[in-house]
Amino acid sequence: MTEINPRVDIAFKKIFGVEENKDLLISLINSIVSIDDQVSEITLLNPYNPKNFKQDKLSVLDLKACGSDGKRFNIEIQICDEADYNKRALYYWAKLYTEQLKESADYGTLSKAIGIHILNFTSLPESDKYHNVFHIVEKENGLQYFKDLELHTIELKKFTSSITNESSDIFTKIKTSLDIWVAFLTKHNLFDKEHLPKNLNKSGLKKALDVLAVMNFSEEERQGYEDHLKWLRMQMNTIKKYEQIAEARGEARGEARGEAHGRFSEKLELAKKQLKRGVAMELIMEDTGLTEDDIYAIKGSA
Repeated sequence: MTEINPRVDIAFKKIFGVEENKDLLISLINSIVSIDDQVSEITLLNPYNPKNFKQDKLSVLDLKACGSDGKRFNIEIQICDEADYNKRALYYWAKLYTEQLKESADYGTLSKAIGIHILNFTSLPESDKYHNVFHIVEKENGLQYFKDLELHTIELKKFTSSITNESSDIFTKIKTSLDIWVAFLTKHNLFDKEHLPKNLNKSGLKKALDVLAVMNFSEEERQGYEDHLKWLRMQMNTIKKYEQIAEARGEARGEARGEAHGRFSEKLELAKKQLKRGVAMELIMEDTGLTEDDIYAIKGSA
């Protein structure tokens, strides 16, 4: 099998979603959330289990965890762009929040829920930042009343767009703990775990590289990983194909509109000349194909 890609959700969950690697997940979460939401201990709510993708090999393998203070976290990595992804992210957050409330429980028992979406595509072209944080705030004064809702988007391509395949280039790019994890997910092949700069060892990067290097899949896991890779490639090729078709159609529509506009302009010019010569309305309509209203409009603007 080819080198394992940590952005494929099965591999991602096997790295961050097992008990022995909870420290890596804690480090990843803490690199994303605010100081107030930092965690020192977590409970995995849906730990990695190869049997999960035996039933549905193309299911979404998200990671759910609960901090010691009750806060809920949902971490999902998404390779392919999807229509209405923003709605899906909000739906996942709503499930994470509402599933806390057991029968007869009080609303006061609900804890903050934080959705973290690591995206291998550009979802927010309006923002130059690769990490964006969303809350519900009052429209005019920015008051944050509904404090239990928080969504993060991490767009990997925005981080890697200016990076070459030189390790020195990525070392220069890394400034924060989140930069380290994004670099691991996208450029892990550029790291030599035996010669890491001191500032890159703090987040558990060396352990993550070790885990990735020695990761062994059972036959069932291997098949699931390969199936996911195959499906992702098909999805990406399909998306690329439709983008090309849409672009071609857009160009064709633009050309057609341009030609139609040109023909209409020619008819207007002809109608103006005929009006100046005193040609009868009926003959102008016959020669140009313009309507009576069109010609009256030309008269009015003359």
